[in-house]
Amino acid sequence: MGGARDVGWVAAGLILGAGACYCIYRLTRGRRRGGRGLRLRSSRSAEDLTNGSYDEVLNAEQLEKLLYLLETTEDPVIIERALVTVGNSAAFSVNQAIIRELGGIPIVGNKINSPNPSIKEKALNALNNLSVNVENQIKIKVDSSFLSLYDGHVAKEILLRVLTLFQNINNCLKMEGRLAVQPTFTNGSLFFLLYGEECAQKIRALVDHHDAEVKEKAVTIIPTI
Repeated sequence: MGGARDVGWVAAGLILGAGACYCIYRLTRGRRRGGRGLRLRSSRSAEDLTNGSYDEVLNAEQLEKLLYLLETTEDPVIIERALVTVGNSAAFSVNQAIIRELGGIPIVGNKINSPNPSIKEKALNALNNLSVNVENQIKIKVDSSFLSLYDGHVAKEILLRVLTLFQNINNCLKMEGRLAVQPTFTNGSLFFLLYGEECAQKIRALVDHHDAEVKEKAVTIIPTI
């Protein structure tokens, strides 16, 4: 009898223990599911922020982490993901200003010099979104080698993005009325490069490009140069 009683107590203990574990499991699982809105954004690591499933609007602290990651990592996969996230964030006007104030424009701009075409393309895409902001345009400074991106042999994706960058800047200058008269730009600035004769010749040549999209975009720019 004593042995049977002992077995019964052991069995009861196991059942209670299992029940307690299950309750803890449900509690923690419920926190994961239901507590998403309570998560502190600052708890996300910089690499987490480059995750394509992360769909929240980033705040200044998160953008700073992201730009630091972009500046310090040498991993091309992380660089690409970070540029995509910065580009998506720059679609919001408030973030365009924050990225500028954090010194992010030169960090993104430096990636244009990458020999990796995919990184170059994503950097240009991020700059396109940033260039919608007039104050940001002044901060975009790439050297005379930037004009080589308008050469006809350059990959279509890159050509479309540098042409879009020109369009964005051109549209902003039109709105300000700066193109109504012959504008004067500071030597070495992006404006000086884009509105110089060398760039004009390259864009005119793209009117005869073999790709229809590149040709169409170049045609829309020609009257402005």
